[in-house]
Amino acid sequence: MLDVRRLQVLRAVVTGGSVSAAATTLGYTPSAVSQQVAALEKQTGTALLERAGRGVRPTAAGRLLAEHAAVIERQLAEAGTALADLLAGRSGSLAVRYFATAGAALVAPAVAAFRDGHPGVRLDLAMTDPEDPLQDVLRGRADLAVVVRPGGHEHPGLRLVHLFDDPYRAVLPKSHPLAAKRVLDLADLAAEPWVGSERAGPCLDTVLDACAEAGFRPRVAVDSDDYPTAQGFVAAGLGVALVPLLGLARRHPGVTVRKVRTPEPVRAIHAAVRESAWGQPALAHLVTALRETARAAQPNSRATPA
Repeated sequence: MLDVRRLQVLRAVVTGGSVSAAATTLGYTPSAVSQQVAALEKQTGTALLERAGRGVRPTAAGRLLAEHAAVIERQLAEAGTALADLLAGRSGSLAVRYFATAGAALVAPAVAAFRDGHPGVRLDLAMTDPEDPLQDVLRGRADLAVVVRPGGHEHPGLRLVHLFDDPYRAVLPKSHPLAAKRVLDLADLAAEPWVGSERAGPCLDTVLDACAEAGFRPRVAVDSDDYPTAQGFVAAGLGVALVPLLGLARRHPGVTVRKVRTPEPVRAIHAAVRESAWGQPALAHLVTALRETARAAQPNSRATPA
């Protein structure tokens, strides 16, 4: 492999027309320049310069290598600029994963804000694996995932950044007797048939743990995989449900929503990032955008929908 430094010296000689001119440009002594060219000639096995009056001119081989040296210098300069942009968070790419309700309410506005300030960063946006939303981050397939933090579990190699808390609300049929109350004790729902709205995982654990604290286990009459469907079953009078506020952005006209206490179930929304990637500028800026978006929405998060 040819020595890049020697190629740069050769190019300086060819451009300047003499060893002394190259020495002045590079800050070397003429002897050092000559030694570098001689070493390159030995490495290539051919003459690269020939005398031309008081100066020198390149042979065909010397001209060829000088041209390639110019390309290499340009590429090195471009690489330096690209690296500076990457280190400053002006370029690069980020793979982001999220769950459905967080995507609409949190990720979308945060990404819009991030892109305004970092148009050169490419974003790959996709839903998390509902069975194991942290695996893409742990295995390096994603840079960040917005997740509900599983309670009681440690995740070596991950940093979980708290974004906000998403409280659950009771969802009742419009005509239900409990709809007359502004705030419900969770135990008020103990004898009711329930519409399940959560898959197995940290969100369902949050609901079941709260119900256990209130002294009962929900009697699920009908199960559902998503919040809009659960609201439809509730509106049809098949039971009551607990749905987090993010899941109530679109509320069914046939339901009433009420706050719940003693206890109030709350799921904690986090950004999951690998510890080894923490501190990368573009990623840090995206985490900041998520936190600012969450903070801006926070004043409304405790409100009780009518």
